[in-house]
Amino acid sequence: MSAPCPICQKPVVTAFRPFCSRLCASRDLNQWLDGGYRIPTDEHADGDSPDGAATSDEAGTAEDGRDE
Repeated sequence: MSAPCPICQKPVVTAFRPFCSRLCASRDLNQWLDGGYRIPTDEHADGDSPDGAATSDEAGTAEDGRDE
């Protein structure tokens, strides 16, 4: 016996394996595209530190890319 559909737990249909239907396959794809499946990390967006200060790479650089 195979594992049930990972979305709704219904029996798997061979044409949509490992899902039971096109709807469940689409729901799974939507989770991937929206970032619903991700591994949590300690990294912060845009290289910011947790307190919002710029990282050492960004601290001494002007907006046009020249060092100040």
